[in-house]
Amino acid sequence: MENRVGRPGVLGLIGNTPVVEITRLDSGKCRLWVKLESQNPGGSIKDRIALCMIEAAERDGKLTPGATIIEATAGNTGLGLALVAARKGYPLILVVPDKMAREKILHLKALGADVRITRSDVVKGHPEYYQDLARRIAADLPNSFYVNQFENHYNPLAHEITTGPEIFQQLEGLVDAVVVGVGSGGTLSGLGRFFKRISPSTEIILADPLGSVLAPLVNTGEEVTPGSWAVEGIGEDFIPSILDLSLVKKGFTITDKESFEIARDLLVKEGILAGSSSGTLVAAALRYCREQTTPKRVVTFICDSGNKYLTKMFNDFWLLDQGLLPRHNFGDLRDLVTRRYDKGGTMTVGPDDTLGTAYSRMRAVDVSQLPVIDLDGKLVGLIDESDLLRAVIDSGPSDGSNGSTPVGSPVGAINLTGDHGSQNPFKRPVRTAMVRELQTLDSRAGVMELLPIFEADRVAIITENDSFLGLVTRVDLINYLRLSNVRK
Repeated sequence: MENRVGRPGVLGLIGNTPVVEITRLDSGKCRLWVKLESQNPGGSIKDRIALCMIEAAERDGKLTPGATIIEATAGNTGLGLALVAARKGYPLILVVPDKMAREKILHLKALGADVRITRSDVVKGHPEYYQDLARRIAADLPNSFYVNQFENHYNPLAHEITTGPEIFQQLEGLVDAVVVGVGSGGTLSGLGRFFKRISPSTEIILADPLGSVLAPLVNTGEEVTPGSWAVEGIGEDFIPSILDLSLVKKGFTITDKESFEIARDLLVKEGILAGSSSGTLVAAALRYCREQTTPKRVVTFICDSGNKYLTKMFNDFWLLDQGLLPRHNFGDLRDLVTRRYDKGGTMTVGPDDTLGTAYSRMRAVDVSQLPVIDLDGKLVGLIDESDLLRAVIDSGPSDGSNGSTPVGSPVGAINLTGDHGSQNPFKRPVRTAMVRELQTLDSRAGVMELLPIFEADRVAIITENDSFLGLVTRVDLINYLRLSNVRK
């Protein structure tokens, strides 16, 4: 079906996104609007540039039928390219940094993209840096087109000819400031050019994550050493060639913590489910607004939807693991138990639940062991994936008397045929497979007391006043040590 702009199907729905005014967050004397780029069919503002760059490559003869599209992306450009490539029938290879949200990667793969994951802790010039890796893949693959959003001049053009005019029309020509972030530089440069031509008094304001090199360069001219940040899709460790920072009036540096807090506030107070970069943009916009002594009309973007970050910034446990939620430090093992049983943070199983239930719960929360809690709330055992595996493949009785296959049993003693008579092994109760003899540590013990337990290949069971508090694994200790070093 052809739509009003002559593009088939969902491609004709890209752009013309709505704006909505923010009314429950403190914007001082100003009025603040957000443009809901999350309403694009691919879910982000990057749909605009993906369509523009691919159609331009087709017109210019750089992209021909059967060619493979290749790009380096922190996420949303990849999703936009995957949408357009799928609709037009092009194979697509995407190189992405390993900090990308799992939801984005699954979305990319569902659209048929070949996703190559590389390191996010290296800078431009390193062989595993995502842009350098994508460039090498394109050079080695015949009949391929490297999009190169960071140097592709159709990237800012997409915003100059679509996003800018839409904002100007939607705010009735009265736009005092536009707050933008920089992933590749296209949004800032395209909007900056448009407003410089149409409304020269409109200020372009940069929202930048702490660790990015851009805001210090704008504000003081200082070239800083890049750091790292958890916000996805914006911030840079270099200056993209299409980025024109001369268009920027001022930059605001926003921490991950503030970005995530504002993104969560947007959902609770405004009903807008926004992604992490949107939290950065709105945080910067609010700061700009509160600095003003006269009323102004300000607009920023909801760059993408928060449904891609539900397991990250909308997950309290993930925020705890990143050190982004306030926590009292005790100086003992309580600092390592982030998923406390008494706070509902630990997935458990009952002794009379089935092994199938235990397996499902392990998979649901991506753990390899579960505490076994009886009806009185008492810890009575622990079952891990090894216990579960032995119980399921064991051909012995299912009453818990002597059915478990001892560790080290010969393969010939294990039933791998799945023939267990009429008994489905996954219907056995957990009590037939769980470990009952438990070694526990008091919550006030020192961190070093974990080492003998880990060396014995066990998980640490932490108690407080003889009650189960939670589990500590090797990964918990590693993360604790990582955060301890970050704070130094």
